[in-house]
Amino acid sequence: MDKKVCISGLGYIGLPTAAVLANNGFFVHGVDVNEKAINLINNGQIHIYEPDLENVVQKVVSEGRLKADNNPEKADIFILAVPTPFKDDHKPDLAYVESATKSIIPYLEPGNLIILESTSPVGTTEKIVEWILNERTDLSVDENKSNQIFVSHCPERVLPGKILKELIENDRIVGGINKISTQKTAEFYESFVDGKVLQTNAKTAELSKLTENSFRDVNIAFANELSMICDDLNIDVWELIKLANHHPRVNILQPGPGVGGHCIAVDPWFIVDAAPERSQLIHTARKVNDDKPNFVIEKVIETSRRIENPTIACLGLSFKANIDDLRESPAVDIVNKLSLIYEQPIYVAEPHIESLPLNMQKTNIIYTNTEEAINKADIVVLLVDHEYFKAIDKETFFNKVIIDTKGIFNKKEQPLQFLNY
Repeated sequence: MDKKVCISGLGYIGLPTAAVLANNGFFVHGVDVNEKAINLINNGQIHIYEPDLENVVQKVVSEGRLKADNNPEKADIFILAVPTPFKDDHKPDLAYVESATKSIIPYLEPGNLIILESTSPVGTTEKIVEWILNERTDLSVDENKSNQIFVSHCPERVLPGKILKELIENDRIVGGINKISTQKTAEFYESFVDGKVLQTNAKTAELSKLTENSFRDVNIAFANELSMICDDLNIDVWELIKLANHHPRVNILQPGPGVGGHCIAVDPWFIVDAAPERSQLIHTARKVNDDKPNFVIEKVIETSRRIENPTIACLGLSFKANIDDLRESPAVDIVNKLSLIYEQPIYVAEPHIESLPLNMQKTNIIYTNTEEAINKADIVVLLVDHEYFKAIDKETFFNKVIIDTKGIFNKKEQPLQFLNY
């Protein structure tokens, strides 16, 4: 296979996608604004953590099938895999998508396929067409014209920690701005995806990803709300959920300190923005999950009143277990807010990163290893259920108060003092 793919964005989705495509016979030109990432990739290394990714990147770079740069090149297929955050008012921010689109416009030729993989509000794929045709009047999206280009949306649907596997095995949804764009996109994904490639239109494809993540957000909000109700009623929420899930048609998720990550914590807002009067349940779930970090902080404050000048340690910063991704992490939010409430040091341990991000580099936030953090603390706040934390000898927590937001400890164990939220 000699086709060339240009991928804009070499982050948690773009780089694994580039590696998988290169490993399946495509020549891949990756584009990013991060010079450090570019240099690492071209040296066969990676700037993010994902199991087995570095081995694949090293292989395809050495074979000459993957190259990273800060500028696009001509290609047969262009993939946009850039961030789509929201603004302070929870409205979608399409600046990265627009910038990435405009950066490839000079390199487009008739017959090219442009695919938006970034999770996006409904109508974004049509905006890409508008941006392109405004600058390139020599191109068209009309079917059967010699200057036609093809534009589609195919949302990523992968789980951090299993991305390389799921890029191949998961079903994919592709939706073009017209039928021929959908067909061309389906043919591309069918060349390397083992799962089903499901065809629809661009708007439905865009809403499908938002729907998937909103479904999960609503169900997590139910679990988080239960945890707060159980706190009021002095009931162990973990035991409650375990018992309720014995019903054959009940599958309650696990509560936590909030919801993070670039998808579940962000995508529901795109639906709320598009249909505010119709998305009341989705909106309420977002508010429940966004407020859960404040509930945890209240419990830390309540607990600290029982101890004179308490020292607090927070275990975990990533938005989910066993990864290094801190995007939209409720744990980061909790630690930052605690650092404003307490003058004394807040010890933080996160075994999957090497240093604190810039927004956490404050005088009283001290990044250290797990053992020292626990040793220094009177109150230990468990924020992420890393396997590393689960393996800690429980005797390490002797005479500590544990605020366990993930339910990894047995509340009945003694002499530990557990507060499960």
